Amino acid sequence: MALTTLGLSKDTDALYRIILTKPDYGVTSLATALGWPEEAVRAGLDELADLSLLCTPLGGGSGELRVVSPQIALDLLLSRQSAEVARRQQELAESRATAAALIAGYGASGEQEERQRFEGAEKLLGVDAVRRKIEELADRAERDTASFAPGGAQPADNRTASRPVAQRLVDRGITARTVYQDSIRNDPASVEHAEWHVARGNQIRTAAVLPMRLHIVDSAVALVPLDPEDSSRGAAVVREKGSVAAFVALFEAVWATSLPLGDPPRRGLTDPGSIHRELLRLLSQGFTDEAAARRLGVSLRTERRLISELMKQLGAHSRFQLGHRAMEHGFL
Repeated sequence: MALTTLGLSKDTDALYRIILTKPDYGVTSLATALGWPEEAVRAGLDELADLSLLCTPLGGGSGELRVVSPQIALDLLLSRQSAEVARRQQELAESRATAAALIAGYGASGEQEERQRFEGAEKLLGVDAVRRKIEELADRAERDTASFAPGGAQPADNRTASRPVAQRLVDRGITARTVYQDSIRNDPASVEHAEWHVARGNQIRTAAVLPMRLHIVDSAVALVPLDPEDSSRGAAVVREKGSVAAFVALFEAVWATSLPLGDPPRRGLTDPGSIHRELLRLLSQGFTDEAAARRLGVSLRTERRLISELMKQLGAHSRFQLGHRAMEHGFL
């Protein structure tokens, strides 16, 4: 197992492994064995020390290098990674709350005009108006775009409408990042669409739950739904710097804890961000089974199967006991 997945750089992983097999090697011998400059070896030793994988501070020259055992190293790195994930999850929760408050303000107006100015935002009513605006913004993009695409399996009309826009961005060298839900992996057409993007250099990740549909261009303009529960109603085009910054922070918080498309989705209660943990969170907030299934992008049958798996994992015989056991184990 490469320790690069737990926070070590590729070079430091190689350095750690050779010290385990050659504990009598000093800096000079390590530099010779690895074909590195001595400065690079010392930098690697500093990184190991920063990660608490080096037992004692080391100077130059020869002498035994004391590193912690692989088992302790794994425990240390896993603990550090879990703490980082927990910190990012807290940032995500705070960003969600800020974004929800902003959307509530933009979505309060109920006029029937297709497009109008209100509270510093442009209001778009209906899917067609939103798609036209996305095309317009894409043609003006200069650096990058960032998007959330919730709802699990992506509708065929969404996939068809988005490809020409995405191709124009690719042709102009504009970077596109998109986060889908883990549940798209259950839909071959959605996976094929995501792989189409990856093949053209776009970056695709997935997360168990997404807070809303979102589209950001150049960190300067954000399209947010008038109703997060029904994005077909339309969107607000937000340009006010403070508001856009909040949506950018929300995207980056989700992006940091999401997984590349090729990685297997997180499973089980012990993994923060897994579909089981997200389902627990939704149920604890009072979501019905139907509403939780929609947020997860899965069928009601799958959602209830996940609940059964949760009850089995926690030894619970009722929903009430499930919540109690989840609290006891610190999952809520």
